Parts: sequence; structure tokens; C-alpha cells
Amino acid sequence: MAAMIDSPEAANRLARAIASDLSLYNEAKIKEGIENDTFFTVLAGEIEEGRAHYASRVDPKLMASTNFFERALVDVILARKGTIKSKIW
Repeated sequence: MAAMIDSPEAANRLARAIASDLSLYNEAKIKEGIENDTFFTVLAGEIEEGRAHYASRVDPKLMASTNFFERALVDVILARKGTIKSKIW
């Protein structure tokens, strides 16, 4: 079993890698979610799976004091999909 991540930099990298995988493997759902302003609903299962993986690898104390996973969802997925037409932007 791998050691728990206790470095903020490593935790942030993991969060961004998970978000990148979500983006890569769920393109159609992401497009639908952005277009209909249902991103978090449409991807609820995938986001929870990613969050669980993140939580299984990152020290709980570090998780409690950071929001790397949520930031990664916005920075890696949503910000890069700004070309998709949506009523939210």
C-alpha cells in the first residue's frame, strides 16, 4: 500500500491528474452538463469516485485544510471547456 500523501504539492498534482482523467473519459457528459448547467449532477458518480480515490491517497489533515480536488474540477475541466455554449457564461 502506498504511503499517504502529506505534501500539498503532491496532493494538488493528484487532484489535477484525477480531474484530467475525468475530463478525458467523460467528454460527452461534460459537454451535456455544461450546456444544461447540470455538470455536477450529470457527473456526480464520476466525481464521487474521483473524490474517493483522492481521499484514499491524501492525509485527512491535509484534505481538511485544502480544497485541491474541488479546485482541480474547476481549473482542469470547467475552465478549459469555456468554448462550450452555456447559459452560465
